[in-house]
Amino acid sequence: MSTTTEKARGPRKAGAAPSPAPGGRRGRKPSMGVQNAAGWLFSTPFLVLFTVFMAFPILATLVMSFTDFGLRNVTRPWEAEFIGFENYVNLFGDEKFLKSLFNTGYFVVVGVPLTIGIGLVVAVLLNNGIDRARTFFRVGFYAPVVTTIVAVAVVWRFVLDPSDGLIAGLFSEVGWTAPDFLGSETLAMPSLIVMAVWRNVGTVMVLFIAGLQAIPTEVREAAKLDGASVWQEFRGITVPLLRPTLLYATVITTIGYLNVFEEPFVMTQGGPSDSTLTVSLNMYREGFNFFHMGYASAMAYVLFVVIMGITVLQLRLLKDNTK
Repeated sequence: MSTTTEKARGPRKAGAAPSPAPGGRRGRKPSMGVQNAAGWLFSTPFLVLFTVFMAFPILATLVMSFTDFGLRNVTRPWEAEFIGFENYVNLFGDEKFLKSLFNTGYFVVVGVPLTIGIGLVVAVLLNNGIDRARTFFRVGFYAPVVTTIVAVAVVWRFVLDPSDGLIAGLFSEVGWTAPDFLGSETLAMPSLIVMAVWRNVGTVMVLFIAGLQAIPTEVREAAKLDGASVWQEFRGITVPLLRPTLLYATVITTIGYLNVFEEPFVMTQGGPSDSTLTVSLNMYREGFNFFHMGYASAMAYVLFVVIMGITVLQLRLLKDNTK
């Protein structure tokens, strides 16, 4: 029957598409407009949350930095007086802000190289030098990263306590008196840097381990066949091929240290004599202790400009070497 029907229809032309089955429809892809509408529909919850809790506060803070917004304006924000760049001008005449800016720079200049250097050394050892219990060491170094700052502060206060702390006990064994690390203007900031490095080395270590494992083994084997020493292999192969990872680790560590807040807030409250007062902690005090919210907003945007400038500089210095 089917053969007779086909003969009645005649021969099919070459290249002609088969006719669809009776009552059937060809599958059609949704149009670009429908796809775009679906994408916007699924992203709407995120966009709403981002606008309400991120974009709007950022813009409001920018506007606030040009006003004398204070506690009295919390319920009547429209009554805040526009004062132009007065907050920004006053910042650079404020000795406390300049001191906090210096302290933050000190924290970054010392803390970032230590964190990157120690993280790289640990990553190389775990990737090549340590064969047994490698996973245990990785978890051990990364554990401080996921530990809350309160728990870290309790441990480090015990370690640094000048009378009953762990270091005080070691000093007493040799007949010495342990210094008051957190009560000394000279030692308080280095103590916080040591704690921050200890807490953040794990993040850098994980990044470098991922970068090391991406280096082709053929390159290392060729270097060994050419008689390269361990140091020559590290300097001539490992470091150059790790430059993209080094760039990323340096940028995120620098940004994190420029925003340092938890360490001085929990451990020293900015003391003694503002020797550990950072820009973020100073901003918190001005905004939530003294309710100078316009002034604190100006401080936040100055810190933002500093972070952007340093990040762009790092990208220019290291990006050309990552190609």
